[in-house]
Amino acid sequence: MEPINMQEAKTRLSELVARASKGEAFIIADAGKPVAQITALDSPDKNQQKRTGFMAGQFTVPDDFDRIG
Repeated sequence: MEPINMQEAKTRLSELVARASKGEAFIIADAGKPVAQITALDSPDKNQQKRTGFMAGQFTVPDDFDRIG
């Protein structure tokens, strides 16, 4: 995640917010010093692990799902 300077962030704010809403976080820097990290509100915590199997039991896969024809 490369920092974006304050002036560039002001100029490209709507584009940056659109990217953040797709899950791409960014950092705004002032005079080279990071001051803010922008992420989507519904993005997972960076310390939060992805949960494997979180949809277990919510759907079934037929026994012949990989049968050709």
